Amino acid sequence: MAEPIRVVLVDDQQMVRAGFRMLVESQPDLSVVGEAGDGQEALDLLATTPADVVLMDVRMPRLDGVEATRRLAPGAGGDGSRPRVIVLTTFDLDEYAFAALQAGASAFLLKDAAPPDLLAAIRSVHAGDAVVAPSTTRRLLETFVQAAPSPAPSRPSAPDRRLDEVTEREREVLGLIARGLTNTEIADHLVVSEATVKTHVGRLLAKTGSRDRVQLVLLALEVGLAD
Repeated sequence: MAEPIRVVLVDDQQMVRAGFRMLVESQPDLSVVGEAGDGQEALDLLATTPADVVLMDVRMPRLDGVEATRRLAPGAGGDGSRPRVIVLTTFDLDEYAFAALQAGASAFLLKDAAPPDLLAAIRSVHAGDAVVAPSTTRRLLETFVQAAPSPAPSRPSAPDRRLDEVTEREREVLGLIARGLTNTEIADHLVVSEATVKTHVGRLLAKTGSRDRVQLVLLALEVGLAD
């Protein structure tokens, strides 16, 4: 039997952590290996406690979730890897969630997400996928684009070297990913098979050096493909 996924809970509210702990530990394939009440405490904990996935609140005292995510050491996963971070946010903190994704988080979820969605997110992130529900992507990215300043307003026409090897069809797929379309929806839109779309996504990840689908969304925003 596979080892359970090791989860660390980071939130400044003890009752919130207790609720997450009860939910996570109700699953035989998940295990809570530690808790922290702020970002600095989380970094200290992860320096000595290997973890696979971190549930990270955004707004906390001493060190917030954004900066903690940015400072998370590459070896904190125990095997030389970096733990995957799921950012927990609310609509009024969208700009913080966006910053956390830029800092290296693999996913964001609303704090009122249904328990099955949170559990599925932990498993998906651990498997190497990004968790940005298409409907949430469409809704939140609209807010991000309106609220967040352009990453490079002074260089609108400068080519992004990460796209040097990307084909026109892959650029098209990248734009559709940023719009929140699923692989199935992209396949329907382009009139190709879902397997073909998965191949395009895999090549995009490799060619752009992106870790997951979240980073592809951020890249599309930065280069103007997420209109």
